[in-house]
Amino acid sequence: QVRLVESGGGLMQPGGSLRLSCAASGSIIMINGMRWFRQAPGKEREWVAAVTRGGSTDYADFVKGRFTISRAADTVYLQMNSPEPEDTAVYYCNADITYRDRAILRTAPYWGKGTLVTVSS
Repeated sequence: QVRLVESGGGLMQPGGSLRLSCAASGSIIMINGMRWFRQAPGKEREWVAAVTRGGSTDYADFVKGRFTISRAADTVYLQMNSPEPEDTAVYYCNADITYRDRAILRTAPYWGKGTLVTVSS
């Protein structure tokens, strides 16, 4: 069974920094694209950043220059610098994972359960 587990959320002050982690585990053959999404109270989930298997990155305009996505082995990170109260949300990681299902290789998107980040002074 494949799992994604986020960690690192908490309370942070505007202008501070925080790093989120998301570790994949299970019968993983390969992890393709990895992404971070977030969902603020009363709002829809939105895409934040993405990193390909080759390390190419892309960001939503509202985090460019402040957040950095990276990956190492089966873990994806989100370094959050200069946060603003508007960044308060539950942050979710998402990954396209190839796994073994008996004798068959399958690829499917997986989601973590999220980690809450609160930005407040």
